[in-house]
Amino acid sequence: MDNDKFKKNYSMQTLHRAFQILRSFSVENKTLSLTELHNRTGLSKSSLQRLLNTMVFEGMLHKNEETKKYQLGLELLFLGNLVEKNTSLLSIALPVMEEIRVNTGENISLNVIENQKRKCIENLSSSYELQTMIYVGQESPLYAGASAKVLLAFYPMQSQKEYIDRTSLDQLAENTIVNKIKLHDELVAIREQGYAFSNGERVKGAVSISAPIFNPFNEILASISITIPSPRYEEYDEQTLVRLLTNGGLAITNKLRANKH
Repeated sequence: MDNDKFKKNYSMQTLHRAFQILRSFSVENKTLSLTELHNRTGLSKSSLQRLLNTMVFEGMLHKNEETKKYQLGLELLFLGNLVEKNTSLLSIALPVMEEIRVNTGENISLNVIENQKRKCIENLSSSYELQTMIYVGQESPLYAGASAKVLLAFYPMQSQKEYIDRTSLDQLAENTIVNKIKLHDELVAIREQGYAFSNGERVKGAVSISAPIFNPFNEILASISITIPSPRYEEYDEQTLVRLLTNGGLAITNKLRANKH
């Protein structure tokens, strides 16, 4: 269904505005004032105030009466816990992710495509002090980094082409691929070898390997990734890491398929 048809026949503007407000918060911006939310959403302060009052009443937001700032409410934590307990992808992937982390001690993340971006939906942190910052909810472009590139590589070909055609490839780090022909060739290679590799493409000094996870219809669903600071990466055998990630992705895929029957 295209966006225009959806907006005309099914969309509720008030709900869209409420989601705008919720998505204004982030790890870097845990609390926001009325003015800050106004600047981020573009909503008039009168409409925004009514929405905020309702969301506070429903527990979706909490208002600090001293600072007059808002933050995400405990009702979202409750709903999030329900999602985690009932989502087959997370429940199946977590034991596999934990096994890889036990074997390596490194950051292991689970990522999906949302709104044409790579989004982290789960991360098991490294046991080392030196580690790359990864957090649940973190987003990045689909063209940079192993966890994103593997999602884009197995995207439906027409959707992949449309994404590359309309996307500006910005230099995020020293090794970001900014040439569209080179990116296309890289995605072809990823599909052939079954995993993605990156070194300093999105974050300087971060090396990552990522493998695809497919749904029961053999469509790309997620990626499982390991991220290691480059000084420590030299201590590993690369092919051993590749096997850990590809076997992990395959194990999750097979369990998802088994659950369908």
